Amino acid sequence: MADEITSTEVGAPTIGEPVLRIDNVVKRFGDVTVLDHISFDVCKHETVALLGPSGSGKSTVMKCINLLEQVNDGQIWLGQTDITDPREDQDKIRARIGVVFRQFNLFSHMTVLNNVTLAARKVHKWPREKAEEKAMGLLKRIGMDAKAKEYPDRLSGGQQQRVAICRALMMEPELLLLDEITSALDPLLVGEVLEMVGELKRQGATILMATHEMSFAHDAADRIVLLRRGHIAENGSPHDVMDNPTDPETQQFFAAYNRV
Repeated sequence: MADEITSTEVGAPTIGEPVLRIDNVVKRFGDVTVLDHISFDVCKHETVALLGPSGSGKSTVMKCINLLEQVNDGQIWLGQTDITDPREDQDKIRARIGVVFRQFNLFSHMTVLNNVTLAARKVHKWPREKAEEKAMGLLKRIGMDAKAKEYPDRLSGGQQQRVAICRALMMEPELLLLDEITSALDPLLVGEVLEMVGELKRQGATILMATHEMSFAHDAADRIVLLRRGHIAENGSPHDVMDNPTDPETQQFFAAYNRV
């Protein structure tokens, strides 16, 4: 069967089965509209980079998807589930989404292995042996199996962020959200985290990442969604959006980053 073609708000259609669909979403904080009727899809095995200047709404999009914020209007679909429907079980929805934030949020009093297995053991009631076997497999994939018994304060920032990503992958999420995951890192440690994200992409993960790493977004993303003042300004391939933009504001945005 041919791949389903789905339309997006701006730019060329995306190809594949939508894992995430954001449909005409509005989010306000008081009298301020932060997201103004935005719509886009993330399809299966696709990596989408969410770009935009500070204050454009990137983190708000992430929080709405992870149900940390409620939308004022519109719908967000995870597969066939309308996750903005208050009748849906929020814990079950969150279990289908892996989230990594800019802060590592590892428990300092727990070993790497216990951090990675905590949700599987305590929330999903996996036997310890099953959880640890799965976790060790993930840690080995990212070259961190030798650090399984270490505590977070014995790890570099890059290593801690890789553990946080590993923890997010533990339950095999349908969607992986990466929210500015390199912003708290020393520049020398950014590369190892981005390398891991690239490996996840090659393995077929479905990823939505908000990032300021323009070069990485250009090379790793299948599609760029550019937010501007709560609207989607661009939605297309890195080549079209970043290399050959026709909108003057988009040209100015990327030119500013290229000068840094």
